[in-house]
Amino acid sequence: MTSTTDTAPPGAATPGTGPEAPPAPHDPASLKVVPARHYARWVAAVAVIVLVAQFAHGLATNPVWEWHVFRDYILSETIVQAVWVTLQLTAYATVLGFLLGTVLAFMRLSRSPVLQTVAWTYIWIFRSIPMIVQLVFWFNLSALYESLGVGIPFGPVFWSVDSNNLIGTIGAAIIGLTLHQAAYAAEIVRGGVISVDHGQLEAAAALGIPRLRQIRRIMLPQAMRAILPTAGNEIIGLLKGTSVVYVMSIGELFYQVQVIYGRNGRVIPLLLVATAWYVVLTSLLSVAQYYVERRYARGANRTPPPTPLQRARRFVRNLRAAAAQRNQPVVPLKPLGDSR
Repeated sequence: MTSTTDTAPPGAATPGTGPEAPPAPHDPASLKVVPARHYARWVAAVAVIVLVAQFAHGLATNPVWEWHVFRDYILSETIVQAVWVTLQLTAYATVLGFLLGTVLAFMRLSRSPVLQTVAWTYIWIFRSIPMIVQLVFWFNLSALYESLGVGIPFGPVFWSVDSNNLIGTIGAAIIGLTLHQAAYAAEIVRGGVISVDHGQLEAAAALGIPRLRQIRRIMLPQAMRAILPTAGNEIIGLLKGTSVVYVMSIGELFYQVQVIYGRNGRVIPLLLVATAWYVVLTSLLSVAQYYVERRYARGANRTPPPTPLQRARRFVRNLRAAAAQRNQPVVPLKPLGDSR
């Protein structure tokens, strides 16, 4: 008796192991992933790179820029003194303007209709008049008032002084810049104050906290987060706006540049000197604004993102760690059972 065993023909499936099932038509693993191709983005990037390269090439090769004249004047004593005058005007106008603007902001938020009306009228007038008109007006104040004094209203004057002796050219510029800046600073501060939840002040009042302490310890620290970005932009605009005082013949940066190129005729390189200084000063103000905003954001963001300096340090540490890891000798693994 012979026993026969069934042998599967070639190519047939072995019993118990069926043929591999084809992937399901909607199986995500069977789909071919094709990265998105952003052709318009690539074309725009190439166009921007070409334009930047052309501009850089023009800066390097165009003789009209006269880079040797730029090097001669960028750190000259006259220009550095003019930069110092520009910084002084900016600092005085910023401090005095925001102090006056804060008072005007709280006057607008006051329940007194008189204070509200006066503050609103001030802001309306000084935002309507161009800065250069205000500067020329204050420069010619002596034509309107020959002397300024202290005394009884509509009565006798106890002490008076000549207007020209009291308010010089720099003083007139600071007054004009301050009064102009205060109108905008008032709206910036008012916007920051009204952004604070009023319920917090009600809770502070219920706890018996005095009104001034509520403003100083509760309202202003939170309002600063809304005030700082706009205030930083306003200060940067004021720094560049000090160039308008050239109409008063004050030796700030732009006026001195005009005087120099009026003598030697090197207009383009001298304008480039002024541009370079304005870029440096605004960049420093932007860095200061970034760190001040970061400080006041601690209450809202407990883990602020790393600063550019921290990112750079982390990048350097990662590079050093990767280099140290590459330099470590490779230790061969011992085979199993090797007791040596």
